[in-house]
Amino acid sequence: MYNWERVLHLLWHHRNYIIIIVTPLVFLPLPLVYPSSEARCGYAIILMALYWCTECMPLAVTALLPVILFPMMGIMKGGDVSIEYLKDSNMLFIGGLLVAIAVEHWNLHKRIALRVLLLVGVRPSLLMIGFMSVSAFLSMWISNTATTAMMLPIAHAVLQQLKDTETQANERDLQIQDADNHAFELEVQTKLETIHERDTQDPVYVHDTQREFREKSIEAKYDLLTKGMSLSVCYSASIGGTATLTGTTPNLILKGQMDEIFPNNTDVINFASWFGFCFPSMVLMLVLAWFWLHFMFLGFNLKKSFGCGEKSESDRAAYTVMKVEYKKLGRIKFAEVAVLVLFILLVLLWFTREPGFMPGWATVLFNKDAAFVTDGTVAILMSSLFFVIPSQLPFSNYGYTNEGKRIKAPPALLTWNVVHERMPWNIVLLLGGGFALAAGSEASNLSKWLGENLSPLQNIPPFAISLVLSLLIATFTECSSNTATTTLFLPILASMAQNIKLHPLYVMLPCTIAASLAFMLPVATPPNAIAFSFGNLKVLDMVKAGFMLNIIGILCINLAINTWGRAMFNLDTFPDWANTTNSKP
Repeated sequence: MYNWERVLHLLWHHRNYIIIIVTPLVFLPLPLVYPSSEARCGYAIILMALYWCTECMPLAVTALLPVILFPMMGIMKGGDVSIEYLKDSNMLFIGGLLVAIAVEHWNLHKRIALRVLLLVGVRPSLLMIGFMSVSAFLSMWISNTATTAMMLPIAHAVLQQLKDTETQANERDLQIQDADNHAFELEVQTKLETIHERDTQDPVYVHDTQREFREKSIEAKYDLLTKGMSLSVCYSASIGGTATLTGTTPNLILKGQMDEIFPNNTDVINFASWFGFCFPSMVLMLVLAWFWLHFMFLGFNLKKSFGCGEKSESDRAAYTVMKVEYKKLGRIKFAEVAVLVLFILLVLLWFTREPGFMPGWATVLFNKDAAFVTDGTVAILMSSLFFVIPSQLPFSNYGYTNEGKRIKAPPALLTWNVVHERMPWNIVLLLGGGFALAAGSEASNLSKWLGENLSPLQNIPPFAISLVLSLLIATFTECSSNTATTTLFLPILASMAQNIKLHPLYVMLPCTIAASLAFMLPVATPPNAIAFSFGNLKVLDMVKAGFMLNIIGILCINLAINTWGRAMFNLDTFPDWANTTNSKP
């Protein structure tokens, strides 16, 4: 028995190597028994799907497999595959990340967060609203992980100060009570001696019992509040990321897959159209998430949670903590103002490039004959300015280096060293791997084969298809990367939509957003993992809170796609651009 345990432990610790070697051998009969391009492409996709789900290799390395497999299997030429790894969506992603890095580098996100929290207040319900709204807003522009990592320490510092102040107030109350009622306690103690002789050795038995009860009550109260606040931050970061096209990677994958599979789609997904559809559903999800988390961790007594009347001592102390943190940032710097101006200008240019209800500036100036200027063009233009504009006003005192030498010229708002340290280059490869998979599926006719086999779904109402697929994706993404999930499923959904003559966005859009609804497990997303380590959470706590949020999210998405989404994207008709695909030779 001992030897078997050793063997099992050995296999478990070497499982990644086993999966890498065994998986290709297990599925090798597929292309051998069915020597067709569809079977060969299916073999490559199955291999990548299992590698992505098990993470036996880094996700970015798995994303490079099409460069090896597609040319060797005769599916696509090596040059054609390589082109897929740096498309317009990658440029949009890189530009958006450069802006986010500049915001983080100059602590602009922290200044915004603390300013809003100081305005909101420190009462439990207001505090939860403040942290959730700030986290959601920040994650629209910077990564969900960075938002969670910044907000959680602030939340815990505030809660710790509230707890310490309440503990001190409790201690003072007990001391006053002890002094005022000393004679009464002696009388009570005398009576207790006759009833419980075993407890008579401690003359302060009643006092200590009362102290212990109050301490445990305070401990339990703030333990629950800490759990609720930790979950509210990580969940709102994931929800907020769905609101903008650059908010999270799956959104960009949809944009890229739409342009890859439906090249004549008239730029139906751009920054403005995405925001117009997703921002209202994000707000709805956020409000319902707040109600659910409030019920779970603060109860239904809104009057008590919001608080009435003057601020208590603990409220003032917690407010002071946030004020001290804000003062540590110092006066607002020229660099912060410059970053904020460039950020606002970028968002305005994105919104007005092609607003939909009127000709945008890009259409009037550049895109009269073809879509020369895209959201990626704008993102790279504005992010390039961060390397041009100085971080201090010209001809001012630039300060001194660590060695005491005078700085003769200020550095730019961003330097390449800062970008190199913070840029997640692996995501660029992941995006490229997804586009290569979509291109391979089209070139091998695998997409056509899958679509034909899914054609019986034509008899099911579209709203039911959307709802069931959203549930499937939301479940799958709990144990797989949301990037890998969208990369694998979107080409299949596009083929299905084409074959049953359903508007592709009817299923692709809700499923893309559903991939971001990974709320139930700590391993589902980095924000969940950070909150799990910070908030003394148990897996069961996250499952109970996350299960209902998954249901809320799926219902909100499907409400959106069947109401204003239907009107925005004209989902009742099958578009002309979906009749043709970008077939590769």
